[in-house]
Amino acid sequence: MPIWRLFYLRGDLVVEERAKRKLTAILSADVKGYSRLMGEDELVTIRTLEDYRALMAEGIRKYRGRVVDSPGDNVLAEFASVVDAVESAVEIQKDLETKNAELSQNRRMEFRIGINLGDVVEEGERIYGDGVNIAARIEGLAEGGGICISRSAYGQVKNKLNFGYEYLGEHSVKNIAEPVQVYRVLMEEEAAGKVIGEEKLKPKHWRWAAIGGVAVLILVAGALSIWTFYFRPAFEPASEERMAFPLPDRPSIAVLPFDNMSDDPKQEYFSDGITEEIITALSKTPKMLVIARNSAFSYKGKAVKVNQVAEELGVRYVLEGSVRKAGDRVRVTAQLIDAITGHHLWAERYDRDLKDIFVLQDEITKGIITALQVKLTVGEGARLLAKGTKNIEAYLKLLQGTEYLLRMDKEGNILARKMAEEVIALDPDYPRAYRLLAMTNWLDAFLRWSNSPGKSLASAEELSQKVLAMDESDSISHRLLGYIYLLKKEHDKAIAEAERAVALDPNASGNLAALGFFLNFAGRPEEAIVWYKKAIRLDPIPAPLYYLQLGHIYRNAGRYEEAISELKKALHRNPENLLAHLHLASAYSSLGREEEAQAEAAEVLRIDPKFSLDYWSKTIPYRNQADKNHLIGALRKAGLK
Repeated sequence: MPIWRLFYLRGDLVVEERAKRKLTAILSADVKGYSRLMGEDELVTIRTLEDYRALMAEGIRKYRGRVVDSPGDNVLAEFASVVDAVESAVEIQKDLETKNAELSQNRRMEFRIGINLGDVVEEGERIYGDGVNIAARIEGLAEGGGICISRSAYGQVKNKLNFGYEYLGEHSVKNIAEPVQVYRVLMEEEAAGKVIGEEKLKPKHWRWAAIGGVAVLILVAGALSIWTFYFRPAFEPASEERMAFPLPDRPSIAVLPFDNMSDDPKQEYFSDGITEEIITALSKTPKMLVIARNSAFSYKGKAVKVNQVAEELGVRYVLEGSVRKAGDRVRVTAQLIDAITGHHLWAERYDRDLKDIFVLQDEITKGIITALQVKLTVGEGARLLAKGTKNIEAYLKLLQGTEYLLRMDKEGNILARKMAEEVIALDPDYPRAYRLLAMTNWLDAFLRWSNSPGKSLASAEELSQKVLAMDESDSISHRLLGYIYLLKKEHDKAIAEAERAVALDPNASGNLAALGFFLNFAGRPEEAIVWYKKAIRLDPIPAPLYYLQLGHIYRNAGRYEEAISELKKALHRNPENLLAHLHLASAYSSLGREEEAQAEAAEVLRIDPKFSLDYWSKTIPYRNQADKNHLIGALRKAGLK
């Protein structure tokens, strides 16, 4: 069970290879309201998504396209011809409409599709670049079940296909310098051959020659008013009724991943790092609700509207921005939006030397706090703006080391340790460097990468204590110590460390989940459930590990049906999760559902034919022997030995 995900979650590593460019037709699609569907019924949503994606893949292949990628609820495809791309998209939307007619209104899954003809960078099977970005952005302008295309794509199909088109005007899209002209594809038979909207924008030149200067100004002003009224992208306010959670009685905010605007995709770690620093700083005050990094980063690379984010995460405010790093200069833009009113409460662009990055981060945090009128105590303000080093090289190496750590393999762990040691050499007084080193030792011990796990665990404990001696407010180190104490079956110490972590960083969902985790093993599952539910409020799109652990807690509380529901969610994310099958076997066994219990036990043995119940029972750190005996007894009844 990868407990590490509870105390640190970061982004993906981007590897640059030798690239080539080409012109291609790009189709980008995603599900409208996907997070709402997942929140209401994850299992049904996953099954529907798999079914619909298979249909889409078939439709793409039929028109000589290929699926490039399909992460989450997204589909990215490319075609040699725009005509093929649009015909494929129309057929897909009609087929999906037929499928949706069989479902109840609230369970229908509608895809939005964007198509662009543009230049892309090709690396192996992957494509990326502005051509892909534009397709993704205009996809976000489409309605559910609809198709939007760029001007470049429209130029290729306007006289070749039997569809109509509606000109939606120019749209300024995120991370693209020039506005993009967008058309909506009209798929109805009666719209064939029609072009709506575009002709309105063509001036009658003879009129200008006949009208005097004052009249010209009036007409220009009037034309601009009409343009603004009809063609500006309309703001869609978030609805409190549609929110996944009720708004809290304090400001609530989601910080979306800042876009990497640098030419080098390897700089992704830097833009992700800036985002996480802001989330971490804001989360330290109990006077705000700050969405966890894991849920915020689920929107990374997606064209999403502010109202969608607000409704799916249950927040009022959304921060978005971008980062461009070039040599020793950095540009950061940020804007804070009220999702209910559409007001931009605060926006700023910073052009700074890289060495001033810490001051810049503080200024962004202060700007948000001021805009939301959050009043901090002196102590809260100090914690929010505290930084660990003034050495920019040490800071960048720390971010890179964290990326290596999150590869979650032995080689990545070795590289992370090397980076941590280099950071310590550059700045021996930087607490986070010792924390990174402690994490590498913890993973060595927990995942048995070390030849001496006991020694690695002792090193992790010693380093965590060193961090806290340097900076007692480091909540992640308190949390890590809690896990170390739990493995040593020092339950009271583990709980105390988690409680301290929560006090220091009440918006870090991992802190709340850790407290619930420790309470569960201490024989207090009902209290644990309360903390886990609070953690999920802060992380509404949680890592699969949350489902596994919440299922385990429900099982220990004797709430077996709820346990089964959560554990099935974990298995839909990862069918090879041995622990999920194990706890499912125990839940079914406790309910007397012997056939299902035996089937889950068989899955455990399929995944690990050498699984030993006697050996595993020695590794689970229950305080009360009776709790362990109840679990082991249920598993023996299911057929495990």
